[in-house]
Amino acid sequence: MTRQMRRAGTLDLDGTSLSYDDNAGTGPTIVGAHGLTMSRAAEDAGGYFDWSAITTAGRRLVRYDARGHGRSTGRPAPADYGWPRLADDLLALLDTVSPDEPVDAFGVSMGVGTILHAVIKRPDRFRRLALVIPPTAWETRAAQAVTYQQIAALVREHGVAALAASSASLPPLPILEAGGWNPAAPDIDESIIADVMLGASDTDFPTPEAISTIQQPVLLRPWTGDPSHPVATAERLHELLPDSVLEIQRTPDDVRALGARILTAFS
Repeated sequence: MTRQMRRAGTLDLDGTSLSYDDNAGTGPTIVGAHGLTMSRAAEDAGGYFDWSAITTAGRRLVRYDARGHGRSTGRPAPADYGWPRLADDLLALLDTVSPDEPVDAFGVSMGVGTILHAVIKRPDRFRRLALVIPPTAWETRAAQAVTYQQIAALVREHGVAALAASSASLPPLPILEAGGWNPAAPDIDESIIADVMLGASDTDFPTPEAISTIQQPVLLRPWTGDPSHPVATAERLHELLPDSVLEIQRTPDDVRALGARILTAFS
């Protein structure tokens, strides 16, 4: 097994220059989509989402920063950050990195919403899916939307320092605390944080009826103790998806094994 060198690329789309990297591995392409306020660099810094098992095995892995996050540019337009728009970005990326073959895809939180919208728009572009810590959706989305609106208002009134102070006062997630991990800092340009949050407040999963049409094999990996990513969302997805496996992450070791488990699901 060998670790591959990463190749960096950018994809110019309406309102963003999308930054991605490709480790030039072999086998069907795997594409990874991160969560809200995260990025490739933030995931790596946080340490709890570790995809090295995929690259060490020699599989081709493409990771990218969603518009407005990390090294991808964004504009002050909340509609740009809804999951249907992010799904269009993902599909454009797939047409660039794997134009002739469907991909395996994993998404974390916001990445789950992105992938679900993308696979419904273009089911032919996907082979297998892994959905990690699915966020609030449907009935539970409204309360989360209020939280995002409050964050946007806080940033606009008092700046990102106030957001950092507010975040620091929150109790740590039990599973991260048990694993000795600290939440990664947001990786969004402070000039558009409010817009990104407003976009996140005004988006949701596709309808349950649309979800039930997804035929790809799906691995669901929620974790416990996180109101923003309730296990109930994954359980509902499991009921709707005709070919899904639900595995709840209850311990830090479950999280540490995530990359290897996704590799197995995509083998």
